[in-house]
Amino acid sequence: MKQEWRKHEKAFYSIKAQPSLIVMPPQNFIMISGKGNPNKEDFAERVGVLYSLAYPIKMRYKALCSMNLEQREQFVYQDFTVYPLEGVWTSSNPDNPLDKDSFIYTIMIRQPDFITKEMFEAAYKAAEQKKPHPFLKEVVFDTMEDGLCVQMLHKGPF
Repeated sequence: MKQEWRKHEKAFYSIKAQPSLIVMPPQNFIMISGKGNPNKEDFAERVGVLYSLAYPIKMRYKALCSMNLEQREQFVYQDFTVYPLEGVWTSSNPDNPLDKDSFIYTIMIRQPDFITKEMFEAAYKAAEQKKPHPFLKEVVFDTMEDGLCVQMLHKGPF
């Protein structure tokens, strides 16, 4: 059975017209931090580096499960849908928090609970050899626990 976040985690990823409270449990992510305008090349490079790891993690896990019967039986899912890009944003300019050049951010792609740090490290080593990139060394695998959050839909310009 394929784990699809759109179906299995609607409470976290569906957008409602009215703001609501949700409790976000601890979740694993691959993350990279940066600063500056998200419309510039630096941001796009960081996004690209995250995806250059997210898909190999997925494919390596799928290959591991299909080749190793013991591994396949250990996990409920044999495949999963890559999660969407998420981000946490702030500004280094309190006088003008909308100044995009002052943005400080951490962008991330969630990983299913069964993806381990060791699986991340294996994909990282492969990506480092196959497609080296200066930002690759800035990517980390970590857990975030947001707890109680407000979920709301933004309408209007970004």
